[in-house]
This record gives sequence, C-alpha cells and structure tokens, in this order.
Amino acid sequence: MAVGLSKISELLPVKGVQVSACAAGIYIEKREDLALISFGRNSNCAAIFTKNAFCAAPVIVAKNHLKNGNPSFCLINSGNANAGLGEKGVEAAMDVCRHLADHTGTPVENILPFSTGVIAEPLPVVKIKKAIPTLVDKLREDAWHNIADAILTTDTLAKGISRKLDMPDGEITITGIAKGSGMIRPDMATMLAYIATDANIDELLLQNLLNDAAEDSFNCISVDGDTSTNDACFIVATGESRVAEIKSFDEGSGLLFKNSLLEVCVYLAQAIVRDGEGATKFISIYVADGKSEGECREVALTVANSPLVKTAFFASDPNWGRILAAIGRSDLSDLDIERISISLNDVKIVERGQRAETYTEAEGQHVMNQEEISVHIFLGRGSASAVIWTCDLSHEYVRINSEYRS
Repeated sequence: MAVGLSKISELLPVKGVQVSACAAGIYIEKREDLALISFGRNSNCAAIFTKNAFCAAPVIVAKNHLKNGNPSFCLINSGNANAGLGEKGVEAAMDVCRHLADHTGTPVENILPFSTGVIAEPLPVVKIKKAIPTLVDKLREDAWHNIADAILTTDTLAKGISRKLDMPDGEITITGIAKGSGMIRPDMATMLAYIATDANIDELLLQNLLNDAAEDSFNCISVDGDTSTNDACFIVATGESRVAEIKSFDEGSGLLFKNSLLEVCVYLAQAIVRDGEGATKFISIYVADGKSEGECREVALTVANSPLVKTAFFASDPNWGRILAAIGRSDLSDLDIERISISLNDVKIVERGQRAETYTEAEGQHVMNQEEISVHIFLGRGSASAVIWTCDLSHEYVRINSEYRS
C-alpha cells in the first residue's frame, strides 16, 4: 500500500481541455489502458522527455511533432512501452497517430503519442486503432479520473491533484496527473505526467517554467536508480481563462502561478515515490552546507540509491553506518569527514564525522520504526543544499519486478 497516499479526491475540469479513456485490450485483464487528451490548436504546449539514450519510439515521434506541429491531442497507452524496436516502433507510433489524425481531421503532426509498459514488445497497433473511435466519442471535460487510471502500470493508486487560483481578474485552474512506481530516478525518472491549465502563457515562458518546476520535483525523486526509456512530462496552457496573459513569474499573478505549478509537480513527484514498488517508507534526504547544489544532489542520490541503505530502512534497522559509507563514496573531492554531521529526523547520529555522544540505539530505533523519515546531512563546506525523495527497498519490489511479464 502506498505510504501516506490516498485516493484522488477531486480533479477539476480545465477550460479548453477534454479527456477520455477506454479499454483497448492491451492488458491481459480488462481495464482502461488507452487515454486521450484533446485541446485547442491555439493552446501553448511544453514538454520534457527522458535522457535515456534508448528513448522509446513515441518519445522520438512526440519530440518531432512538437517541433513541427501545433499539438492538439495526446494519445497515451499503458501496458506496452513501444521501446527497443527501432524503425518498426517508430512506424507503429506513426500508424496510430495517422489513424487518430484521419478520424479527427487533424494533421498528424498535431498528435503526440506516449506509451508505458513492457519494453521490446510490438505495439498492438490494430487494437489501438480499433479503440480510437470510442476514445474520441467519449471525450469530455470531467473524465480526468478515468485517464489517471488508464495510464497506470504497477502503480497501486492513481495520482492527481488540482488547484484553483484566485487572481485579481478571475480564476485559473491547474490539474495534473501522473503515473510511476518503479524504474524511477532523476532525469524524468517509468513516469508520465500531464498537466493542464487555462492560463494564458507564451510557449517559451511555459517551457522555461516547466523546466524549472521539473528540476525541483520530478528530478528530485528516486525509487530504484533506473531511468526509463519512456519518461515524459507534458503541460498545456489553453489560455481560456479570463485572466490576462502571464508575462513574468517574478511577482503578482505570475509568481502565484509559478508557485502553484511547483506545488502540483512536487505533489505528483512525491506521490510516485510514496507508491514506489513495494515501498513501506517515504524518505526525504536533505543535504546542506555543500559547495554547490550539484554536489549536494550527488550525495543525496548516492545515499538514496544505495541498496544497503534502502534495505536497512525496510528492516527498520538503525544501521546508519550504511548512510555514512554512502556519503564517503560519493564523488566529492577533498571531503573533510570531520565536518560532517547527520541526523535522522531530530536524532543526531553523527557529529564531527563520528558517532554523536548523545546518540542511543533506542532513539535510532524509534525513528526507523516510522513510515516517514528525514535524513539530514550537513557537509560543512559551503552554503548550498538539495533534497531527494526516495523509499525503501522491500521483498515486494523484487517480487513485482521478477513477475512483471508473467
């Protein structure tokens, strides 16, 4: 069960956006596994994709279409990644895009395909094409819950959040959904995220805003240290609210929107970790007093991705020497261990590079028994800081991934 994560309560419609989902038969069990997001061609869009060199065919196609088209549809399937298939995969992605384009009278360049699921299995093109008319017929404003379910793979819960912003000249809505549970680490961490707003924002500004928001949210999570071939984060701004165009995010309405978008992204990113495959604990790793944010992130990721650290958290074992060892092997030059201090929640375990005199095993055990734990690492070599959110590594993670294709 996801750690501290509950079912979605409410997802607000966004003016200018319609969504739908249906069962195309991609999964063995019957469930919704195909989703569609539709928006006006006057909308502005931005996206970030995986940095994995073996990026999936839909990523290749979506990138090209974003450069050459004016997107109006996102077509998303779960259960099949359409990755590791070379030109055949690209042609399959284009085939379903062409079919949707023909059915809706839309240029094929205006369709962005997304896939998630098993790698190196041919995309079931015939099933997807057969389901597209149903998918188009079901489009409506209030089906966000349906598409949040349809994009899931090993997730135990759908992930979504909405925010309504009161501006001096009207209201702006932001709604976002995401999927992800395993194969998660920064650089788009297997995750997909879709965010829609009726705000009026220039395309370049929107891309810069998404880049910044993702850097402080989706690129701050790790479940198992693996980056998928299919990861993507997409945002559309329809401009259909009555609020004036946002031209700056430094103050006023622009700053409020920027902070609200970051809040949405952080919630979705943390939800992915809370629902990490087999997760029983949610762990925040804060690294401070570094020379740069980059080296702080390096230390945090080294700790977060350590199997020994993660299994100790799963066992609720205050074997914090594993944290110390992970810090020591992180790629930092001239690390002075005598300046390092570490705490678990409010319990100091290391001071000046060695076991804190005040530390007791009972205090450490009390912290490790909790579902949510904060690790605070102070490097004593600067003023920079960073945070990474992660989870433990359990027997269930091994079972899920060993049985993934069975």
